[in-house]
Formats: sequence, C-alpha cells, structure tokens
Amino acid sequence: MSQKEQRLRAAQLAATTAGLDALLIPPSADLLYLTGYDAHALERLTLLVLPADGEPTLIVPRLERPAAEAADPHGVRIVDHVDGADPYDLVTAALGGAKPDAVGLGNRMWAEQVLALRAALPSAEQRLAGAVLAGLRLRKAPDEVEALRRAGQAIDAVHARMGQWLRAGRTESEVAADIAAAIRAAGHATVEFTIVASGPNGASPHHGTSDRVIAVGEPVVVDIGGRMPDGYCSDSTRTYCVGEPPAEFAAYYRVLLEAQRAAVAAVRPGVTAASVDAAARDLIAAAGFGDAFLHRTGHGIGLDGHEDPYIVAGNDTPLEEGMAFSIEPGIYLAGKHGARIEDIVVCTGTGVDRLNTLPTDLVIL
Repeated sequence: MSQKEQRLRAAQLAATTAGLDALLIPPSADLLYLTGYDAHALERLTLLVLPADGEPTLIVPRLERPAAEAADPHGVRIVDHVDGADPYDLVTAALGGAKPDAVGLGNRMWAEQVLALRAALPSAEQRLAGAVLAGLRLRKAPDEVEALRRAGQAIDAVHARMGQWLRAGRTESEVAADIAAAIRAAGHATVEFTIVASGPNGASPHHGTSDRVIAVGEPVVVDIGGRMPDGYCSDSTRTYCVGEPPAEFAAYYRVLLEAQRAAVAAVRPGVTAASVDAAARDLIAAAGFGDAFLHRTGHGIGLDGHEDPYIVAGNDTPLEEGMAFSIEPGIYLAGKHGARIEDIVVCTGTGVDRLNTLPTDLVIL
C-alpha cells in the first residue's frame, strides 16, 4: 500500500471514529496530504469525496483533469465535469446515492461550496473535517521532518546572505525584492511572505514592507518564508541592526534571546504547548515587557504555514514526537522598534531538534 493510500485509509478510519459518513475536501493542504494533488482553488468545483467506507473519488473540472492525473493519486477514482454542468450531482453519485447523516467539510472551503453541498445533501449535518485530519497531520513522519529540515536549511541560506541587501539608504521594499529572489534561488517553489520591518515598523509583528528608507542605527525585523516543491513550508525570523543598536533595544533584545532559548529548551514529549509558551512569556514579563509580547509563542508548520499545534496559553495539548512548530517570541515597543526571533523545531523522542540552525544573536550589519 502506498503512502497516499495509507493516509486515505487512516482518514477513513478517523472519520468513522468521529461519526462522520464522509469527508469532503476542497483544494488545500489536506487535499495535498491525502492525494498528492496540489490543486488550485477555483470557482469550478474540485473536491475529494472520501466516504468512511468506500472508494474515494476526486471530482475535478475537465480542464484540470490532466493535472489531477499527473499527481498520481493512488486509490482514488477521478471524475470530471464540464462547464455548465452541475458538479454537485457528482458528489451524491460518489456517495453511492446514500443520504449521509454527517459529513466533514474542509475547514477552508468557500462559503458558496458549503451552501451548495448543504442543498445537495440536505439530510447531512455539516461538521469540520479539520477535527479529524488535524490528528493525522499533527505528528510528522520521518520523511516529513526531513522535508521541513530541507525547508529550514533553504531559508537559513537566505538569512545568511542578509548583509548583501540590508543596509542604510535602501527601502524595505527594495530589500524585500532581493530577499524574494533569493528565496526562490535557495530552492523554494513559491515565496509566501517577506516581512522587512525597520525602525518603528518593527513594532508591528505583521508589518510586511513599505517604501520607508532604512536608517543607520535602526533595528530591522526580517521574517521570511516560502513553500518548497514538495509543499512543505519554511518560516524564520531574525532581527538585524544597521550599525550599533540603541541601548534600550540592546537591553530588551538580551531578554528576548534568553526567552527564545528557554522556550526551545522546554520542548520535550509530555509537556504542554502552554508550558512552552510560558517558558518564554514568563521571562519577558518578569523583565517588564509582558505587555509588549503581543502574540502566541508559536504555531505548527508543515504543508500549511500555520497549523496545529499552537504554542499558546490555554493549549494543554501534550507535545509528542514528530510535532513541528515555531518558537518565536517577540517584544514590540510602539513608535520605537521591535524584535522577534523565530526557529522551527520538532519534538523528538527525548527533547527537541532545531531545524533552523543559524545563531539567534543580534546581527549587526
């Protein structure tokens, strides 16, 4: 049995356990995980119909059929529909004409598809497929860990070249354009984001870029990531300073560095996601910067850039071997500057494996 068939079977068993008659999965990381098909989300319906007991069917627009077949989704029957036909008739046919009591819909399915499926399957309670599939994707298999390691090495190679682009007199957007080209050159298939946040913009965790000119002595937060050809994602943040940093910034960066290292060191099987968040947050709060740490400590990563497990207060999920996630505390002083340090790590059988291996010390360019 191929890996794809094993994943499909595991999903069917999980659906049965959850009391679902079928999973209905649109273009998404879930579809890629189950079939290997990296489909485009279009107004034309693409949908994996995965009965809890029965043959899986992949419904695709006719013009997308060659791409679906090229993905070689073992154990999945492919059927297509032409423009103007009602593709939702194919959904009921794929279920053998049965009237399911409950179906799991892909968490990020378009509303128009949700409503059309409600009309096509009026007896079915609609629930989230993510509650079933997250459990399968949560623990990465060894080959997935290696895929994430390759992604981490590729984004590390970009950070290692930052001194070529990041300097006073250039705009954030100019630096970001160079970074984007380097992300592709390092082996990524796509660039997912390039945050270059200088000076006061660094106090906004998701700033993006702007035409602001970088000045001497300014800290710059650089958070970058992409998607590799196999679908696995990279994500890494380092904070730089163009020249000697302000004394206030240097002081709280030392706090942040200690907090990030403490959170990484806290990772091991059996501890909760919340306890890893606390390992970073408590140190930052004790230093007087608790209100300046504006977000959770981390998020899971794999075929999605953000997925379970989330490293956040209140999440009492115990960590297990194979769980992969970011450790990225930050301190942000509005109107002044900010800093973030982010590594992707994997929980191992005995501790933690850091997939981003560059130093986390402040880099002065």
